[in-house]
Amino acid sequence: MTDAAVVVRYPTPIVVRSADICAKGLLVLLLLLAVLDPDSGGLRDKAAEARAIGYPLASFTIPVVWLLVWKERASFPWLPDLMVTLTCFTDILGNRMDLYDTITWFDDLMHFANTGLIAGAVILLTLHHSATRLRVVERALAVGATAAILWEIAEYFAFISGHSERAFAYEDTLGDLGLGVLGSVVAALVIHRLWQRGQLRTTAPQLEHQIPR
Repeated sequence: MTDAAVVVRYPTPIVVRSADICAKGLLVLLLLLAVLDPDSGGLRDKAAEARAIGYPLASFTIPVVWLLVWKERASFPWLPDLMVTLTCFTDILGNRMDLYDTITWFDDLMHFANTGLIAGAVILLTLHHSATRLRVVERALAVGATAAILWEIAEYFAFISGHSERAFAYEDTLGDLGLGVLGSVVAALVIHRLWQRGQLRTTAPQLEHQIPR
C-alpha cells in the first residue's frame, strides 16, 4: 500500500466534538427563533432571513466537504469545524442577548475574534504543521482580509444602507476591517507557535499523506 493510500485517523477529541455539536444545535435553534420573532432574537432590521440561510451554510460546509472528499482518507477535523461554527453562533447569541447594543466594545471583539477564527480554521485545514511562519501569516491575511471585506459589503447592503447608522458607516467599516485583519494575524501567529510546540498537529489529517515519509 502506498503512503498516499493510507487512511490517517486520530482519536476524537470529545470536548471539542461535544462543543461543536452543541454549538451547531443551538445555532439552528436560535436562528429559527430569530426568524419567527426577530424582536426577541435582537435581529429586527438586521437581515435575520439572510443569516438564517448563510450561517447554516457556513457552519455545515466542512461536514459536507468531509463527507464528499475526505471521509475515506481522514478523520473529521473537529477543531476547525468548531471554529467556523463559533463565528456564526457567537454573533447570533450576541444579538439574542443584546450585547451589541449594551456593550460598546462587543462588536469590535466579534470582528477581531471571529475573523481570526475563520482564518485559523482555514490555516488548520489547508496548511501542514511544517509550514513556515511567513506562509501561515500570508494565508491568514488572504483569508482574513477577504472575509472582513465580504462581511462589510454584506452588512452594508443588508441593514446599514437604509439605516441611520449610515452616517457613521465609513469610520465603523475601517475599524472593523482593521480589527479583522489584526485578528487573522494573531490567529496565525498563535497557531504557528502551537505547531512549534508540537500541538494542533492532528487537526487536518487529510494533509498528512501529502508529506514525504
